[in-house]
Formats: sequence, C-alpha cells, structure tokens
Amino acid sequence: MIDHVLGRPSVQFRKIQVFAVVSFWSFYLLRGNNHGPPILRKLSSRLSPRLTPWQALVITLLWLYISRNFAKIVGLECPEPLANLYTRSYFRATWVTTALDAGFWTAMKIRRKWLRDLASLVFSLYYLIAAEQADEKVRKVRGTLTVDHLRISWNKATTPYLSFFTRLLRPRLASYPPRAIRIPRPPESSYKEPVSGWLYFDGPLSALRTQTKVILDIPGGGFVAMNPRTNDDKLLAWAGKTGIPILSLDYKKAPEYPYPYALNECYDVYHTLIASRGRCIGLSSDSRPRVIVTGDSAGGNLATGVVLMILQSAGTDSRRWQGEQDLPVPDGLILIYPGLDMNIGNWMTDEQMSLIKDRRTRKTNRNVLRRKSEDYYKLRPETPHPSDDEDNTAELVPHQLEDGNVPTASPSSTLPKSSAAHLIQPANVADQTAILSSSKPRQMKTRLAMSSMISYFNDRILTPEMMRAMIILYVGPHNRPDFSTDFLLSPLLAPEALLARFPKTYFLTGERDPLVDDTVIFAGRIRQAKLNSFREKQELGLLKSNAEFYEKDHVEVVLIPGISHGFLQFVSVFPEGWRYIFRCARWMEDIFAHHNFPNGHGAGDSLTNEGKRSLPSANDDGRHTRHHHRSLTESSGDEDRPLEMSSTKPLNSYAKGGNISSGGKGKGNGRKNGHGQMDGRERKRQVRKSRSMVSLASEDDLLGRRMKGLAGGLMGMTADDG
Repeated sequence: MIDHVLGRPSVQFRKIQVFAVVSFWSFYLLRGNNHGPPILRKLSSRLSPRLTPWQALVITLLWLYISRNFAKIVGLECPEPLANLYTRSYFRATWVTTALDAGFWTAMKIRRKWLRDLASLVFSLYYLIAAEQADEKVRKVRGTLTVDHLRISWNKATTPYLSFFTRLLRPRLASYPPRAIRIPRPPESSYKEPVSGWLYFDGPLSALRTQTKVILDIPGGGFVAMNPRTNDDKLLAWAGKTGIPILSLDYKKAPEYPYPYALNECYDVYHTLIASRGRCIGLSSDSRPRVIVTGDSAGGNLATGVVLMILQSAGTDSRRWQGEQDLPVPDGLILIYPGLDMNIGNWMTDEQMSLIKDRRTRKTNRNVLRRKSEDYYKLRPETPHPSDDEDNTAELVPHQLEDGNVPTASPSSTLPKSSAAHLIQPANVADQTAILSSSKPRQMKTRLAMSSMISYFNDRILTPEMMRAMIILYVGPHNRPDFSTDFLLSPLLAPEALLARFPKTYFLTGERDPLVDDTVIFAGRIRQAKLNSFREKQELGLLKSNAEFYEKDHVEVVLIPGISHGFLQFVSVFPEGWRYIFRCARWMEDIFAHHNFPNGHGAGDSLTNEGKRSLPSANDDGRHTRHHHRSLTESSGDEDRPLEMSSTKPLNSYAKGGNISSGGKGKGNGRKNGHGQMDGRERKRQVRKSRSMVSLASEDDLLGRRMKGLAGGLMGMTADDG
C-alpha cells in the first residue's frame, strides 16, 4: 500500500514496506508487553506462563508475512511494469479507482440495493489497504467482462455514498442545478422517440431565453454506460465558467440500442437545435444559435460522427434534388481523449507515422514518438539508441549489396501479402528465396512502431479487453459494418474532402492513453487536409500567393505527460484535472470570440464553403425542408433485424440543371429561370428509394453465430437465452 500512497510503484518501495512491517513487529515482541494490548492481557496471562498466546499469534502471522514476501526481501521479485508510466498524482487516482472497482464488483451480486451500496463502500475501503488484492481482483474481472461489470464500474459515481462525497469535495461552481430535458426529433427523422438530456445553465430560465450560444456535449462511457450526471464536475464547471447553456445528451446505450442508434440520436438533436433556433431548450428563437460540439472518449467518437454527418448531408447533388438544405457546421469541435478507430491494430503504418512525425507537430508529439521508439530497446537494452533526427535523414535509401549493386526491389515489394500467400506459384519460390538471400534490409523512413493500444496494454483505466467488449456490444450481433471504410463508425477513416471542411478542432489527451494514437493521427489528417485545400485555393487564385497557412487556426492538440484515460471523470481524487476542465472552458470562449462572423456562421462555413449556406429553419409557410438523409447510418428496419445492404440508383441520368447552393463549385451548367432558380421540370427529378439488395441472415451463417455468442457472453446471456 505504501507505494500506492506515494504514487510510484516499484520493487524497492515494496521491499522497504516489508522491512518496515517486520521491524515494527519484531521490536514490539522484544520491547512490548508479552501479553499484547490491554484488552488481551488477562486472557493471555491465564493461558500460558512462558510463550503467551499473543506472542504465538504475532510470531505466526509475522513468519507467514515473511514467507509470502521472501522474494521482495532478497531482491528476486519481478520489475514493476508501471514504475514510471504515470505521474505520482495520476497513479494515486488510479489506485483509488481500482479499489472502488474491486469493491463494487465484489458487492454486485447483493440483491438489496441499500445493502449493496453500503457493502460496496466497505469493500472499497478494504481494497484501498489491500492494494495488490485490488489489482488482482480487477485483473480477473476484466478477463471475463460483461456489460453489467462495465456499467457498475462506470456508473458508480451516481451511487448515494460516492455522490455525496463527490459533492462534498467539489468546489462551488454554479448556483443552479442541472435540469432534465427532452428534445423532440425533427419531422424528417426515421425515429420518433424524444432524446433525453440534461441542461446545465448557471442562471434562471428568463436569462436562458437571451442566450445565442449553446454547447452540445456528448458524454463517453464506452457506448454502454454513463449519463451526463456522471460528468457533473466538468459540466457544472463549464456552465459556471462560460455562462453558456450546456446541453448534455443521455443517448440510448448499447447493447439494447446498437450502432447507429446513438449516432442518429445525437445528429437529430443537433438538427432540432438548429431548426428550432434553440427553442427546444428554452432559447427565444430570435436567431439561430451558434453551437460548439464536445465529446469525451466514446462521446468523442459520436461528436466527430455528427460533424461528418452534417458535412456529408450537404455533399451530394442528389440530396439537393430532393429539397434538402445544408445544416450549418458547428463553430468548433472539442474532443477529449476520443476513441476514433474501431480497428484495434498492432502496428503503425508508414502513413500514420509520417503524420505523427510531421515537422510542424514534432514538438507536440515528441514524447509519443520517444515511447514508440523505446518499445524495441526495452527488449534489447544493449542496442545503441538512434538520434532523434534519424528519421529526418533516413529516407528511402537502400543498402548496397556486397557486389556493389543496388537492388531494384525490396523483399517487401515483391513478396505477396499474407492474404494472398496461397496464390504463389511454385516456380516463383526460388526467385523469392534468391531475393531474400541476396538482399539486406532497407533503411525505411519510419521505424517499426506499435500502436498505443498495444504499447499501453497494462493500462489501469482502459485495457484491450474492455475495448473489445465495448466494440462488440456497440456494433451488436446483427450488424456487419465494414471496419475499413465505415468512417461514421471509425471517424479516423473519414475522407479528406470532409476533413478539409471541419471546424476548428481542439484535442485534449494524455500521452499514456491507449487511444492517444487516435488523437495525433486524426489531428494530423485534419491538418493535412486543411493544408492541401489551402494550397489548392492558392493555385486556383482564390487566395493570395503570399498567404501563409496557420495550422492553429484549424487544429490544436494538447498531450498531457504521464496521464492516461478518463482523467476528467475523477477530479475528486485527481485535483490536477480541474486545470484541464478550465482549459476546455477557455477554448470554448476562444471559439466564440475568434469566429464571430457577421452572418453568424461557424468557422467551417467561412473558411471552407464558397457560397452562403441556407438556414435550416422552417419555411415561411410552416413547411419544413429535409436537412438530412441517413441511408448510410440507418439500421435496417427494426433494430433487432439483420443489417440490409442497400443501394441507391437515380431514376434519370445526372441532372445538368442541379443548382448547387455552395456557389463556388457551380460552373453554370444548369437551366435557371429569370430569378436564378431551377426550372420546374428540373426540380421534379427524383431519386428512387433505397431497395434491399441482400439480407444477411445472421441467425444462420457462421459469422452471425460467432458474433451473437460474443455479445451474449458480454451481456451475461447463456445459450438457452438465445
């Protein structure tokens, strides 16, 4: 326990702890009363005149303790893997959260709620002292996770006793408590059930009507747990610091509502918020509110997906033919340790490493790069470490062969991929062997590097087992998403055309977070897309040739040393987290201050769209226009039915008279009337509705049974329940 209190676990600290315990009790046996403390002296003196029962008990327990920790005493214990992974304050916080998880999981089988809540607290206090037993308990539970384990762990902040202590430790941030609210779906939505949420605003309802800015927060929780009330510290601080209403969504959770239900909920709320001009949350609706979207962890995934859906809804001509208008892009996007990639891979690609190693971000990503380069040298400490600038000079320069020639192809370029190994012809095997024997490894631009999920495999907050469980539960047993192309599921895969139109985006992530690669890669992709768009506009003469590109106008990344995941969720035991909560509040103020455009559009509108966007509000005659079309994210009918693959085919060929509302891309190829509107015949062109092409029978095929078995195990279902 001593090393946990000090926040720096190591074999040396544990050895000191053992010596301290042995020395104390040995001294007590020599100098203390032979019959123990006063309460036991009479009983001990009556039982034995020579070796008292108290002395026998202490000696027995002491020798048991010594034998159990013999390896620590003689220096034979294995090194501590987390010795220098975290800062002291963060490790102390994870010690408390680990003890709480162990205590709550121990008491989760108790049926009576009042007794379960009380027992959870008692067990947690025990595990605070028995820290190693807490680590072992958590390790075993995470090996057999179910959705109930995840929810008990992540929703524990809402239990009576923890909620009381959290309020006791929280500074006074706001004078008004949060208010429960329900947001109606837009008329065009495929769903009708309202979306629940909580409104955080430090003021009366009369003051709320005068507000013109809104922060839309999407909380995390691995898609399966946590509502806005588990984030009271963060949300109350933002509301009190900025004075802006914060709408935090209590979206439906998996596995009861699998992908893409929660994503559609968040998109519908944004749609309703814009279309009603804020009236749905109590604003006066005199003008369209300006919106910042925020999200942490899984909420960061959903927040990014919402922005992609907004951009995608205005990206095709066919949607404009159907009378759809463009939703305005949010003024800004704030992502806190987001999970943006559902592909849990082992290795970083050269493209990903080049984004991280870009010279403009090398200072920000310096510690991330160092950790990746150390993965190999930890296995072979005697290997000389290369300089930090090695990758700048080591371009694709092949080594010469022993005869002085340069090979024309590397083995990696001639050998087929593993997936195509069965296609190798026998005649080519000799050629492959000759190439391998006559060539030497080439010096590549980037070294071999593992992904952060694998590098931080032993993380105390987020482990690969937990990621696996969350992804399986979120996708569900009946969906078949393409993990290599579905960028609404994995926003890291978003096309550059959409990233170039992103609003100003802020990232806040710990350097030791298993999801840190998602942050640095996605930030690098946004930066690269914005730069390419900037250069393209310069070549077209839309920008001055001497104009400079300022990357901080588009994306900013803050990586916190020695910190892992979820640090804003337990600021009661990690006080440093308040600093980063208030930093996010300053970002919100900066976004609204620096992007205050005359037309009231966000940064994404003014910097990336050439024409003026249409306001997505009701028409003068009361009829609503459709702002979205979600064929890519809708589930096939009922949520419990198999996913259907659909295709959309235009009834006629490409309509040349399509009026593109984003004016810069129009080339005059359309028939318009005298008022600049499309001809009536052109407006009647329709797109045939999506029709089902293939229905995947998830109950019959092998993959369906496998996915259902995985999800059923996580949900605690048996084979008879299916």
